[in-house]
Amino acid sequence: MAKPTLVVMAAGIGSRYGGLKQVDPIGPHGELIIDYSVYDAIRAGFGKVVFVIKEELEEIFRSRIGRRIEQKIETAYVYQRLNDLPAGYSVPAERQKPWGTGHAVLCCRDAVDTPFGVINADDFYGATSFRALADFLAEARDGGAVYQYCLVGFELENTLTEHGSVARGICTVDSEGYLREIHERTRIEKCGVATRYTENGQDWVEIPRGSTVSMNTWGFTPNFFGELEYAFGQFLERNRANLAKAEFYLPEVVGGLLARGKARVKVIPSHERWYGVTYQQDKPRVKEAIAALIARGAYPADLWGE
Repeated sequence: MAKPTLVVMAAGIGSRYGGLKQVDPIGPHGELIIDYSVYDAIRAGFGKVVFVIKEELEEIFRSRIGRRIEQKIETAYVYQRLNDLPAGYSVPAERQKPWGTGHAVLCCRDAVDTPFGVINADDFYGATSFRALADFLAEARDGGAVYQYCLVGFELENTLTEHGSVARGICTVDSEGYLREIHERTRIEKCGVATRYTENGQDWVEIPRGSTVSMNTWGFTPNFFGELEYAFGQFLERNRANLAKAEFYLPEVVGGLLARGKARVKVIPSHERWYGVTYQQDKPRVKEAIAALIARGAYPADLWGE
């Protein structure tokens, strides 16, 4: 039986951070957040990693990441190109950002042929999150009238930064632990002891404490690529007047499948605390957290033993 594949979305510009956060060291021997994610994935049973990158970043990715990781696990690189579009569409001259997380995964359609997990490159998820994902994918199969996918869900309060807003998918989970709805909120902030979001920068809505959120830690089977391709075409048609800025979000694709009864998504709770570098000010906290995990024996000080 083939081992699952891990898709790592690493093509984001990192505009709020002010640099290429995907290649910013946070470990004592120059390890990146990606290193810890792949290390956890290998321990959990993944057999391949696919990095989704911007083409112009391939050289730095190969030099800063590939040389280590390619010795440990089968590794592939996929470009998220702006011009990877269906016939009849072209890239607006003013478009600079990638098309979004849904498009990032779609770009992997020729590089993935096993059940696969999806993560962000700049988020630290913790070892138990990868074990839960791998356990689900080990039993996942294509086929059936209703797709069977999964999401590792995090507690909202464990995923926030003190230094500004974050984007999260707010989840509604039914009594059996399946995802009922998911809504991408691109501006979530702490406000005292409360957490709130806004869509227009003026009107704020409080999010209930303990809410389950998505950190883009998904588990899919290869049939998802066909659904992504169809949904991307619908997205482009729907946003013809706004293709300079519109983004194709992965949670919206999943939400559409749920609404049409085409998929069930098991929500696997994770009590891990998220660490990420959304902003430059986040970096010291992430480095302290990694140092504490090393001190507890969760990771070796020299992750890859080089």
